[in-house]
This record gives sequence, C-alpha cells and structure tokens, in this order.
Amino acid sequence: MIAVLQRVKRAAVCVDGKEVGACGEGLCILLGVAKGDGEEDARVLAEKIVNLRIFSDENGKMNLSLKDIDGEALIVSNFTLLASYKKGKRPDYFAAALPDDANRLYEYFCTLTEGEIKHTGRGIFGADMEIEMINNGPVTIVMDSNVLLKKSV
Repeated sequence: MIAVLQRVKRAAVCVDGKEVGACGEGLCILLGVAKGDGEEDARVLAEKIVNLRIFSDENGKMNLSLKDIDGEALIVSNFTLLASYKKGKRPDYFAAALPDDANRLYEYFCTLTEGEIKHTGRGIFGADMEIEMINNGPVTIVMDSNVLLKKSV
C-alpha cells in the first residue's frame, strides 16, 4: 500500500462538479492499494500517518502529529501510484489490486483513520475526481507499507 501525504491548510475533492469530501488543516492522502496488500498494510500505514510528526510546534520545528494538532484528513484512492514506467512510454498498472480488493482496503484504511482523528473526508472510489488543495510547506512524503512491514519488494 502506497500513500502520498501532502500537508495542507485545506483540501477538497469534487466529482462531476460537486464537492464530495474535504478537510481543513491536516493531510491530503492519496492511497494506492497493491496486489497482495491486506488489512495489516492498512493498519500499519494508518497508525504511522496519524502519528507522524510533520506539523510545526510553537518553535517552528516539525514536532507535532496530525493527532497532536487535532488535524483532519482527505483520503483519495489512486491506483496510478502503482504505475510501472520501466518499459515503453505508457505506464502499466498490473501491480494495482483488483477493484473489489482495493475498494475494501481503501474503506478499511479510511475507517481506521476516522477512529483516530476528528474528521476524515473521502473521495469516491473509482470516480474521476478533481482535487483542490492549499499545500502547506510544501511537505510531501511518500510511504510504503512494504517498508514499514519490512516485506521484500
């Protein structure tokens, strides 16, 4: 499972011109589910993300977590994070989980996050979405559950 975290002042996702999810100060999280990912991947990634100290304290040092600042999150499914660009000019997405598996784990990840912070907005799985955000920093971090679980890649 791969997550791209972007620290934001605000973020929103729209489908067909209508806002379907949003968050205030916190993180916009793009989440890609790979073949072979399971609930353990979602658990370890969610736990790491909500406790990651990437928000500034009173001294301007990145020392506070999403939970510490009572922050929010917007979580958007994004299978293109699993793109293979090794050959040719068109990426393939064979490493991405099948839609039913990916949606189940995306929903599970969102539920885990909702249980830890005050608000979690969501995109719509499989929809063509537009994301609008005010990036803060910028601070952008890419996380892979394989690294956290020490799986061979």
